[in-house]
Amino acid sequence: MEQKFGKNSIDIEALREFCEREGKEVTYRKGEQLEREGDPARWFGFVTEGSFKYVTHGISDDKEHITWFSFAGEFAGDYPACLDGRPSQTTIKAMMPSRLLRVSGEQLVDFFRQDAEKMELRSVIAEHLLSQARARLLQRCPGIVEHLDLQDIASFLNVTPKTISMIRKDITFGKD
Repeated sequence: MEQKFGKNSIDIEALREFCEREGKEVTYRKGEQLEREGDPARWFGFVTEGSFKYVTHGISDDKEHITWFSFAGEFAGDYPACLDGRPSQTTIKAMMPSRLLRVSGEQLVDFFRQDAEKMELRSVIAEHLLSQARARLLQRCPGIVEHLDLQDIASFLNVTPKTISMIRKDITFGKD
C-alpha cells in the first residue's frame, strides 16, 4: 500500500518499510494503551490490524475528548513527542484487538538521521500533522489565525513555539 501525505509530496513507503524491518509486532487488546497522556512518549508504529483512538481529558470536565484515529494501513503514535521523549499530549488506545509494527522514538530518530531524504521525510510528516490540525482549527474558528500569536497557536497544537517556527522556516525557506 502506497501512502503519501497530500498531492505531490514525498512517498512515505520508506517509513512503513522501516517499521516492517525494525519494528516489533505488538498486539493490543481493546482498551490497551500505546501511550498515556502525560507520560514520556516512547512509541511509533504502523498499524497492520485494528484501530486506535487518541483521547485527551478536559481540564474542566475530565471527560475523554477524541482528537484523532489511526486505522490499519496508517501510522500511530504521538509523533512529535516520541522523537525526544516529551510527555505525550494524548492517550492512544486500541479500539479493538489491534496489531502494530512498533519502533521506539530513538529508533525513529536514528532512521531520520540516515540521509537527507529521510530528514526531509521527517519535515514533511511534521508539516502534514500541522496542516491537519490547522485545518481543523480553521473549520472550527474561521479567521482565528489573524488574531493569534505564535505562542497561542503552538499551545493549541500542543507543540512548542520553536517547533512552529522551525516548520514555518522549512516551509518558507525550503521553497523556491
